[in-house]
Amino acid sequence: MDQTDIVHEEVRDDVLSRGYSRRQLAQIATIFGVGAAAATLGKPAWASGGVPDPAPTAKIRIGANECWTGPLAPGQAAARAMVMNGNRYSPRDERGDFIKAVMSVEGVPYDHVAPWPGSSDPLSRSVVTFCSPTRGLVTADPTFELAGRTAAWLKVPVKAVPLTPDYRHDVKAMLAADPNAGLYYICTPNNPTGTITPLADIEWLLANKPADAMVLIDEAYTHFAGVPTASYLAAKRNDVIVMRTFSKIFGMAGMRMGYVMTKPENITKMMRYDGGMQSGALPLPSLVCATASLTAAPLIAARRAQMQAARGMTLDHLKKRGLTVVPTNANMFMIEWKTRPAKEMQAAFRTQSIEIGRSWPIWPTVSRVTVGSMAEMQGFCLALDKVLA
Repeated sequence: MDQTDIVHEEVRDDVLSRGYSRRQLAQIATIFGVGAAAATLGKPAWASGGVPDPAPTAKIRIGANECWTGPLAPGQAAARAMVMNGNRYSPRDERGDFIKAVMSVEGVPYDHVAPWPGSSDPLSRSVVTFCSPTRGLVTADPTFELAGRTAAWLKVPVKAVPLTPDYRHDVKAMLAADPNAGLYYICTPNNPTGTITPLADIEWLLANKPADAMVLIDEAYTHFAGVPTASYLAAKRNDVIVMRTFSKIFGMAGMRMGYVMTKPENITKMMRYDGGMQSGALPLPSLVCATASLTAAPLIAARRAQMQAARGMTLDHLKKRGLTVVPTNANMFMIEWKTRPAKEMQAAFRTQSIEIGRSWPIWPTVSRVTVGSMAEMQGFCLALDKVLA
């Protein structure tokens, strides 16, 4: 059987009409894990960002931008209760309850919300849906690379634009890099820098880009920052997707939950590759855990305050050691080692049983470090003194 035959005819015609080849159609099927194509083509380069933590036995694991602790208490309780009803596909309307929780917190209509298993799937799905060999992707550099990896694997043109001197997305340079792109990707707070791109900058991009281009705003770390969010743009515009995940402040990285907010016609386009399966068949313990957690505003604020205290203590220590750190609004920071490669420093911390984060090609002497608990960050500071000595 031709691998492209496993893709619905309507989807196949749309993808081919946008300039993808039949081979690329098979690659698209692989992205969504569709049957024979996934088994035949194997693990592609774009998937390399999903590998497990390389140091699960490290005493302090501050390298993967995870939360230092598990789900919030109401989420844990909801998940435990749901396990007892695991014999049912849907004991009640759990998916609907989740969407209603998003509505209440974000102020968007019901049909503007789609839950997903994490954020990696909808990120890659957005590239497939709104880009093509003739309509490229524009990202920042450095930023979270999955969108760029997916585009490159599909041979979609990719433009990576350096951040501004104060580490914002340079939206004017992004538009100039490809004035006819299909998708502009904004990660704010940005991964790996933890810096904010102001909503005014995003609104400028929306006002000046091609009318049929999409802007994807990835707010995975926004609860750590506590800043105004872009959900209002998803409610009023048809060219915006706002993406969230529960992997960060909610401590649910292993439970795989996230959601997008966008106009219903965009959700329909994004769902058509698998008939809505990924959005509609979510593990119920994860779904109810997310619902209960999302509305626990005081607990979210308290967890953010814990992170800020641990981060502040660590940044003060780094300053005393004379190290340069990128200003950050999230649960991560970037350390400039100047003359020492980031990979060398990562290896040095491993000798202390501490797993710090990686570097990006544009900054080979800069390491990303996740903010853990206060005790973990105190341990990091002690290890830092040993490594520098």
